[in-house]
Amino acid sequence: MTSCTRLSSRPLLKAALTALSAAGLASALLAPLPAAAHGAAAHMLPLKKTMEDFGATVRWDDYAGLWTIQRNSVTVRVKPRAGTALVNGQTVKLPVPLVMKGGQPYVSDEFINTVFAPSLDKTFQIEAVPHPLNPLSADEINATLAVLKASGRWQPSYRFTEITLSEPPKEQVWKFALGDRGQVFARRADFTLLDGSQVIEGTVDLGQRSLVRWEPKAGVHGMVLVDDFATVQNAMEASPEYAQTLAKRGITDIRKVVATPLTVGYFGGKDALQEDARLLKVVSYLDVGDGNYWAHPIENLVAVVDLVQKKVIKIEDNGVIPVPMKATGYDGSGRALVPPPKPLDISEPEGKNYTITGNTLRWRNWEMHFKLDSRVGLMFSTVTYNDHGKKRQIMYEGSLGGMIVPYGDPDVGWYFKAYLDSGEYGMGTLTSPIERGKDAPDNVVLLDATLSDTSGKPRTIPRAIGVFERYAGPEFKHQEYGQPNLSVERRELVIRWISTVGNYDYIFDWVFAENGTIGINAGATGIEAVKGVKSSTMRDASAAEDTRYGTLIDHNIVGTTHQHIYNFRLDLDIDGENNSLTEVDPVVLPNTRGGPRSSTMQTVQRTAETEQQAAQKFDASTIRLLSNPNKFNKVGNPVSYQLIPYAGGTHPIAKGANFSQDEWLNKRLSFMDRQLWVTRYEPQQRFPEGKYPNRSHEDTGLGAFVKDNQSIVNQDDVVWLTTGTTHVARAEEWPIMPTEWVHVLLKPWNFFDETPTLGLNKKK
Repeated sequence: MTSCTRLSSRPLLKAALTALSAAGLASALLAPLPAAAHGAAAHMLPLKKTMEDFGATVRWDDYAGLWTIQRNSVTVRVKPRAGTALVNGQTVKLPVPLVMKGGQPYVSDEFINTVFAPSLDKTFQIEAVPHPLNPLSADEINATLAVLKASGRWQPSYRFTEITLSEPPKEQVWKFALGDRGQVFARRADFTLLDGSQVIEGTVDLGQRSLVRWEPKAGVHGMVLVDDFATVQNAMEASPEYAQTLAKRGITDIRKVVATPLTVGYFGGKDALQEDARLLKVVSYLDVGDGNYWAHPIENLVAVVDLVQKKVIKIEDNGVIPVPMKATGYDGSGRALVPPPKPLDISEPEGKNYTITGNTLRWRNWEMHFKLDSRVGLMFSTVTYNDHGKKRQIMYEGSLGGMIVPYGDPDVGWYFKAYLDSGEYGMGTLTSPIERGKDAPDNVVLLDATLSDTSGKPRTIPRAIGVFERYAGPEFKHQEYGQPNLSVERRELVIRWISTVGNYDYIFDWVFAENGTIGINAGATGIEAVKGVKSSTMRDASAAEDTRYGTLIDHNIVGTTHQHIYNFRLDLDIDGENNSLTEVDPVVLPNTRGGPRSSTMQTVQRTAETEQQAAQKFDASTIRLLSNPNKFNKVGNPVSYQLIPYAGGTHPIAKGANFSQDEWLNKRLSFMDRQLWVTRYEPQQRFPEGKYPNRSHEDTGLGAFVKDNQSIVNQDDVVWLTTGTTHVARAEEWPIMPTEWVHVLLKPWNFFDETPTLGLNKKK
């Protein structure tokens, strides 16, 4: 994410006027209306068109008789003929009143500069000292590429997986976040690139403008690049053998065939694929013109494309299954129109309760740094909570670590499907811009992000991250008989990021509450990957066999059973780096104190000693805490946070990967089958599936991290929480799936001395 400085409004106004001029409207719109500015006729512009071109929304409130204009963190309210406007609750004098002509509102060409003046918006603030974890700027990405080109190692064929910040040491960053501004941080860029199938890592010192590391990596495969999608499509269209297999299915126009490039996995040679080749498997769909090619799979046909040779090297054809041809659009066309609901306005008339300074966000008692990573997407760092004036450490870094979507069908077009979406494709790279009012509420502040593209140049992703505050029910309530009600509203701050990986769209919300709780919500929506079958209904003779690995959700369409398994890497530092994993079990024990009761409820507490002891299946009845054995609350309990990898969901819980232990997937990955992992902090251990999982033949992630079985008692520990769902398809999810959620929760446990929200929302 780029630093969140305010944009000047004058260039945007100029751009809006240029667009109007191109449309032949400028001269008419700039004609003087009966209004004056500075003693001269004012140039008036149509409010709606001008504001929409500026990226703002405009609404008329008939009851209040005023116009509401909203753009990111600024809310403007203005009445016709009024000489002032309310901007985030402040009265601002207008050079020319808003006037109505022909039933339409007009404002002067000075209106934007007046009401969107940077001094009026307190949300965005200037960063006096840059945070050491700020992402690389566009200039720094360009400088990295320039150094590489001047190093003598550059080849025009190089393609980049990532160019990202080389992070300074953790202890130095924490000192900065806790107030030490005297340190100097060198800016370095780490990069990973591909030279054909060869993976090369390196580091550029941006201050010295020098290449300080160049490290070819042996025996690994790089990530799938966006460039590869075009390579695959071209290879398919150029293959006469593939055209012949399509002709067998009655498909003669290959331009209507949509190729989806998929990683091939690893099966110990059982798939007869060359292990050191850079390959993708391709499953295709037919574009029939309904806007939803996913509903028309070309079943039982798989092509293998060599990305270095840029050609189809193998075709797997298991026989013709007719392509489902029924038009199945997912935009609602062809259905009876349903009247839209009445508007639901979210108003923040006095502005936001949070500020964004560079990449640092402050809201109520929380302070955190955040940015977008090309692989794992939204990342948080140096998360602290201000407890009565003391800034307390909670989390050094937190992000999605990795995820996998394995399918359970053994057929030719399905057996290899186990997508490591972040590790193989890069979910940050595939960020989907957030649409205000649909993907996020109207009061969202939308932030762009800058990443590098495959050529090593900076690329801006618009509206990559959304920040908004929301009402979340009562924080607490009590009604004592005969006494006034006591209740307080709960507010939450949500930071949202969305990634679209092929057919699925993933929504990730990090939710911060005033009471110290952190929620991580993962939502899956989009379109199910479906299988073409012969059966039209469950009454058909072939239905039982066709639905062995899934559910018939439409005529000739089966939604195959699969899983969405997420792992979150959480470098929690609860009141400091030295922590331990504490387990508390509620138990039933005999009553030894007399009286009519025969049993009691008590708790048994223990400490996990090592990394392998900490790797556990989730038992909802056990309380698991990351505790600081050196810090205590006022009554002497060690300060802690509870770790809840599964705090509810709308699909059945995934207790682990639904595969037998002899499957190669279980030899390559361990994070799927245990919901809790705790490891000693190692800065290079960042991904539960390992850094290079594409076609990996062994576990280089969490399974490897815990092999040395280090002590985690009173150490700098990293928590890895695995959660997820088993997705058994249903008709209500087709042709597009309503968002299905799974929830992770981090909850303070004796971290505070009392209810932390007492008095927070009390009106003065």
